[in-house]
Amino acid sequence: MSKKEEFKNFVKKYPELAVHVKNNTYSWQDLYQVYDIYGEEKEVWNQFINAETDSRDAPLNELAALVKGVNLANVQKYINNAQKAINVVQELTTKTEPKIPEIPKTPRPINKFFGD
Repeated sequence: MSKKEEFKNFVKKYPELAVHVKNNTYSWQDLYQVYDIYGEEKEVWNQFINAETDSRDAPLNELAALVKGVNLANVQKYINNAQKAINVVQELTTKTEPKIPEIPKTPRPINKFFGD
């Protein structure tokens, strides 16, 4: 197997290397030259592979730091206030028909006429 084929197989094992090329950090030629000189030594390739792993985890680390700084008591208080405001708006916007008081109906006496 040629050195070029070995490099291709090495890159297939570590696809993180392709990200460096896509980001224009290194070219394939640069990576091939390192491979040609050092081979598959882990110590040499750690800087390429671990750097990509760290940059991939960076957004998750930022999110975790953001969540750690959140005061849940304040969040609960704001949610309760928002719920109260929504209830007030719902009460103001719902149409309720005014209630007409019911007049008690008593039976008219038989001997009573309209004008009496």
